[in-house]
Amino acid sequence: MPLKTELVTVNMGPHHPSTHGVFRMRVTLDGEVVREMEPMFGYLHRGIEKLAEGRNYTQNTPFTDRLDYVSSMAGNFGYCLSVEKLMGIEVPERAEYLRVIMCELQRMVNHLIAVGFFLNDLGAMMTPLLLMWREREKLVDLFEMACGQRLLYNYMRIGGVSQDVPSEFVPALEKFLDDFPGYFQEFEDLLKGNEILQARTMGTGVISARQAINASMSGPCLRASGVDWDLRRDNSYSFYDRLNFDVIVGQNGDNYDRYRVRMAEVMQSHRIVRQALAKMKDLSPISSIRARTPKVLRPPKGEVYAAIEAPKGEMGFYLVSDGSAKPYRWHVRAPDFINLGVLRDIVVGSKIADLIVTFGSIDICLASVDR
Repeated sequence: MPLKTELVTVNMGPHHPSTHGVFRMRVTLDGEVVREMEPMFGYLHRGIEKLAEGRNYTQNTPFTDRLDYVSSMAGNFGYCLSVEKLMGIEVPERAEYLRVIMCELQRMVNHLIAVGFFLNDLGAMMTPLLLMWREREKLVDLFEMACGQRLLYNYMRIGGVSQDVPSEFVPALEKFLDDFPGYFQEFEDLLKGNEILQARTMGTGVISARQAINASMSGPCLRASGVDWDLRRDNSYSFYDRLNFDVIVGQNGDNYDRYRVRMAEVMQSHRIVRQALAKMKDLSPISSIRARTPKVLRPPKGEVYAAIEAPKGEMGFYLVSDGSAKPYRWHVRAPDFINLGVLRDIVVGSKIADLIVTFGSIDICLASVDR
């Protein structure tokens, strides 16, 4: 006698621990198999892009902290870069190196948190996450030393940075750079050969290179699918063309590759920071850290798009100026939102347990998705 079964529709989120914020998935299940998934977001929408049209260019900088609040430095950098491009502002060398250092430290923070929570979603509970969090705290201590904040840094300014780093910053950063590889190896020894991690992640949540490109994905998610693309190298900005680093590329586009790409990128960021710090130390200690700009910026009429390789992918700012002190249009290309677009296609047909892992592997921040 055949067993009669029925499809069941359940909600995951908007406050489920594994949805990493107020994200909701309406999932239709056939037993443990996902037959349909509808992503639903907007619970955090604050209308930042519209609000920005009512404020001047300088006043809009704090909004960029609040997009991807796990990577506030990156939001600052992308926005300042777009205004500087619109106005033709040249940033002093010391400020450029400080920006690169801060953004690569921020990438390390982001990837440590992303991998820690990814493993938590996978069922590894707290040990890997707490180890990652321990190193993240050391990096946040450095950010606090530079700008007094631990989450929403608002460190960068149009034309440079808000202030130079204090004298104790460089020795503290050098100590961190010396110590970190040893601690990082601790993560690798704990995780890399773990059979459960491999069984749960290899071959699950596969995104092909074609799928990733067609969905306009970027960042570690794109590179894990085998696409060799990184804005820091392929459309270089700031001083990245003066620094040596490798672009990490995966082969299979599965959950395991996305985890491995992020882990490898952490050490590439470590390599970049060490080079940038050495070059910055060669400059005069009294070098300027900000270009001279008017108190109220009035860019010429025109439009501009500038993007950076943020930790989660391409973060771009599209600005339209009508010549006044406020932007006529202010739009953000958020990697979190774009990368999320492929989620439904890769989880339909998978097990419900794999859905959680796959979602975690994409690494989103809802404030950046909803804006």
